[in-house]
Amino acid sequence: MLHADEEEDINKVLRYFSYEHFYVIYCKFWELDTDHDFLIDKENLIRYGNHALTYRIVDRIFSQVPRKFTSKVEGKMGYEDFVYFILAEEDKSSEPSLEYWYVCALSLYSQGFKCIDLDGNGILTRNEMQFFYEEQLHRMECMAQEPVLFEDILCQIIDMIKPEAESYITLRDLKGSKLSGSVFNILFNLNKFMAFETRDPFLIRQERENPTLTEWDRFAHREYIRLSMEDDVEDASNGSAEVWDESLEAPF
Repeated sequence: MLHADEEEDINKVLRYFSYEHFYVIYCKFWELDTDHDFLIDKENLIRYGNHALTYRIVDRIFSQVPRKFTSKVEGKMGYEDFVYFILAEEDKSSEPSLEYWYVCALSLYSQGFKCIDLDGNGILTRNEMQFFYEEQLHRMECMAQEPVLFEDILCQIIDMIKPEAESYITLRDLKGSKLSGSVFNILFNLNKFMAFETRDPFLIRQERENPTLTEWDRFAHREYIRLSMEDDVEDASNGSAEVWDESLEAPF
């Protein structure tokens, strides 16, 4: 609190409070909450990140396996629940995020609705990873992209994580690897998976120049700039109009 009080630019205080971070989270929630009742459902969340997530992982989130919702409305995620989700989604390298997605990826149900993780042993197996990747593969085919077979992906994941046992992955394995977040992107976030496969040299250089910034810090800063630019354009268009359009008014 003393640090925040002494710093003239509040956006430089990243570890405790940042207006940039709040603004990005609130705007992202507002965009998904189309009826503005401060609750979002599965169909709202599936639109997150330009439809980046698979239906299977969204189903898992709404089954409240990784984290129980504070929302008391069945089938609805509240703002606080969304905050936990977006922090986990945009910085999969953090320890809370790894635990969130690791739990989310366990005890899956196949198309025959038979539970794969019958013994509840808490390990991520080939079958569980394939369950998620099947939808990714289907989406790549629908987009006329060259599909990457699961066998090749499994080999890549093993090379990235280097687990103690090659037949399964533990949370300890993931926490010991710098590339652990990419595993979850491969399994259920197509946009980030594609970005990982075609890594931008400019973004890599940015990461090297600011190694203290987290993935969340970089994401929030990029989105804050984008949203601010959109607001500037919107304000300019509203100012030139003879009649104020309430539908374009800022969410707060």
